[in-house]
Amino acid sequence: MNYKIKLEIFEGPLDLLIYLIKKDDIDVTNIPIAKITEQYMQYIDLMKMLDLDIVGDFLVMAATLMQIKSRMLLPPDPSDVQQKEDPRDELVKRLQEYQRFKEIALELQDKEKMRKDLYSRMVDIAELNKLREDSKEVFFEANLFDLITALTEALNKKPEEIIHEITKEEYTVEGKIHDILHLLLKENRILLGELFFKCSSRLEVVVTFLAVLELIRLKEIVVIQRKLFGEIEILRNKDNMVPAE
Repeated sequence: MNYKIKLEIFEGPLDLLIYLIKKDDIDVTNIPIAKITEQYMQYIDLMKMLDLDIVGDFLVMAATLMQIKSRMLLPPDPSDVQQKEDPRDELVKRLQEYQRFKEIALELQDKEKMRKDLYSRMVDIAELNKLREDSKEVFFEANLFDLITALTEALNKKPEEIIHEITKEEYTVEGKIHDILHLLLKENRILLGELFFKCSSRLEVVVTFLAVLELIRLKEIVVIQRKLFGEIEILRNKDNMVPAE
């Protein structure tokens, strides 16, 4: 499959580490390096397979994790003062600092959204609050790592193809993009898991995944979860829809 996709909108290596830590409910100050490194490398292998144009930065972090892992495996040298420090300390500080910046960014984003709801003319506050409560829909936007997790689960459910006779299967990203948009014309939302379930082979699962990523990049769709690490839903991006004439 020769289809390389550039994804400027997704997170970086530290976000993947934070994602893995939260997913397994791990204490950030006591990271099981061997386990996290193994999981991290699994995600990188999938990124390589998909030929995502973001792997380079992740490989740098992978090398850092491997270095920390090797330092923790080596017996301590009594004469080396630096070895008395936990090899994970620097990484923990980076993660904690990065989390603080992310939290501040989210707070500023929330304040920006609140500002958009302010009106200069007199309005019925009670009625306005009722409208907000009725229309408010709580969800979390799924990120790249949620999508890769869903892909991994789908691939694990599809057995390796045993070919008894030569058959030509044509799956293209363009074709899958058309299929997904066509489905969204008939349905308000699609479950990503159902899209994968309907695929007849692992190859079709991967092509479908790439089509979803491309539609996100083009801002044609949004992917959400009703709860953290929950099932992923696909919706049309109303901000990018051309109004009917």
